[in-house]
Amino acid sequence: MDVRGKVAVITGGASGIGRATALKFHAEGAAGVVVADMNEAGLKPVAEAVNGLAVRCDVSREADIQALVAAAEKRYGRVDIFFSNAGIGNSRGAEPDDEMWDKMWKIHLMAHVWAARAVVEPMIERGGGYFIITASAAGLLNIVESAAYAVTKHAAVAFAEWLSIAYGRRGLGVSCLCPQAVRTGMVPGDGGSAGGDGILSAEVVADEIVKVMSEEKFLVLPHPEVLQYLRGKTNDYDRWLGGMQKLFLKAQSRPG
Repeated sequence: MDVRGKVAVITGGASGIGRATALKFHAEGAAGVVVADMNEAGLKPVAEAVNGLAVRCDVSREADIQALVAAAEKRYGRVDIFFSNAGIGNSRGAEPDDEMWDKMWKIHLMAHVWAARAVVEPMIERGGGYFIITASAAGLLNIVESAAYAVTKHAAVAFAEWLSIAYGRRGLGVSCLCPQAVRTGMVPGDGGSAGGDGILSAEVVADEIVKVMSEEKFLVLPHPEVLQYLRGKTNDYDRWLGGMQKLFLKAQSRPG
């Protein structure tokens, strides 16, 4: 898909990957960019920079996502691209409490479900559209810092796969963003266990998103090493698990 002339909605748009992608879409000639976040103060300058619309949205609430889509349609008449990007940090601690599990389920999985419920069928009726989910390399591989982050990001990948399976031949393009460490407020200074292959800027990630959209491929892998790790995982699961166990023990011994 060519971003030029399209209307895009981006959640988590006040900072990080969301902000960088909003700026990139605008630079590529998008007809309209709607940025959504709970951080209203951060949203305003992004919306101004892209001559777009800022909408406060808590993606852990389906009603907020419905209101976001309604606001986008009121302003621009349609939604061509939905970038379901909002997320929360991996909450260091291998065994998060129930409250964190619930929060991550809603933000890392149900937010995508609710967004798709709101926009996919209208996209199909208009002849097609594009849906992008931010998962993580943790969704293809795993991560040692947090069970809840790992599991819910796996769920995000699975839902993106399902969308492609169900709607890919009906005109919906689907991509799943799976980076390792990206320089955002959610990532610790050293990148944690995901920082071994370097910490990318959000702008590099946004460039890769647009490139993959133009090719209409499923996986967006700003860290290309992730594909090799995935192949290694599926080639010898037990060896891969052994390596992850070592990484877990190393992370547990890290100060802080």
